[in-house]
Amino acid sequence: MLGIIRQKVGAGGASLLRTRSAVSALRSYSSAGKEMTVRDALNSALDEEMSADPKVFLMGEEVGEYQGAYKISKGLLEKYGPERVLDTPITEAGFTGIGVGAAYHGLRPVVEFMTFNFSMQAIDHIINSAAKSNYMSAGQISVPIVFRGPNGAAAGVGAQHSHCYASWYASCPGLKVLTPYSSEDARGLLKAAIRDPDPVVFLENELLYGESFPVSAEVLDSSFCLPIGKAKIEREGKDVTITAFSKMVGYALKAAEILAKEGISAEVINLRTIRPLDRSTINASVRKTNRLITVEEGFPQHGVGAEICTSVVEESFGYLDAPVERIAGADVPMPYAANLERLAVPQVEDIVRAAKRACYRSKLFQIQGI
Repeated sequence: MLGIIRQKVGAGGASLLRTRSAVSALRSYSSAGKEMTVRDALNSALDEEMSADPKVFLMGEEVGEYQGAYKISKGLLEKYGPERVLDTPITEAGFTGIGVGAAYHGLRPVVEFMTFNFSMQAIDHIINSAAKSNYMSAGQISVPIVFRGPNGAAAGVGAQHSHCYASWYASCPGLKVLTPYSSEDARGLLKAAIRDPDPVVFLENELLYGESFPVSAEVLDSSFCLPIGKAKIEREGKDVTITAFSKMVGYALKAAEILAKEGISAEVINLRTIRPLDRSTINASVRKTNRLITVEEGFPQHGVGAEICTSVVEESFGYLDAPVERIAGADVPMPYAANLERLAVPQVEDIVRAAKRACYRSKLFQIQGI
């Protein structure tokens, strides 16, 4: 690895610096004519960034010969060779430490965790070595590294493989935390993460890898990049604001369709970035709709939704016409049984019921004559 560092840093310099355009998150891509899976979006983003910058390399368990546990790195070993696509032993603490050290020396590692549950083995390097070094060195040490992999609940994988770490990592200064939903998100945000000078935690979702989303020619352009810290309004509305990230954005959009049939216009915000949180977009929406529902898969206590609710109470309390509603996972370790697992994660009907309560359209309020 030291040989790679010397070789890549020595070959670096001004010739590697390039201007990259950031496409605004508010632009509309409704004219998209092609579809792409999230898996292919991540793969293409990695491929393009590795092609553009020889300092970018990928490391993790089974990322090379096996082409990734979820085939995100398909074809990359053959194209870039074992010096830039590194299969590691099953030792998260070891290869994460190597990655952080490589970033110290000017490389741009992308460290893949087979699941973010396994990042707990490496959390000392993520928090103490990566997140804090820039501050502790008074800006002398930059740590351009990406930690990526599937996060949160999948299906039938048990409690120790189903944890959502969004709020964990989002609580740590020095980290940026990204949570893509669509193929557009996956491409634009992963490119932004790799190009960023600071450590980025990139939380994917296993169940979204095979999902296809429409993408425009602009999204497919190699210069495409999304701004970190900017949410996207996926659906405009006037009666209630629904915030969500990752897989829950799809659930929120389905709930909004159901609510529309009942005369409730829901605005759905895809957060995209958990840290830094786009508080201005959230508060602007709440000041328009006067109601807020937050949706997340993680535990309710100290969750992302709790932080959003606090922001709205602090900045837009006078605009609220109803109590805020938080939809989150059950406050228990994830059950293994399929029927219990479904009860432990938010469902579309949970969001619909919360929106009706917020709009005083639930059966309870009808019975009371409100």
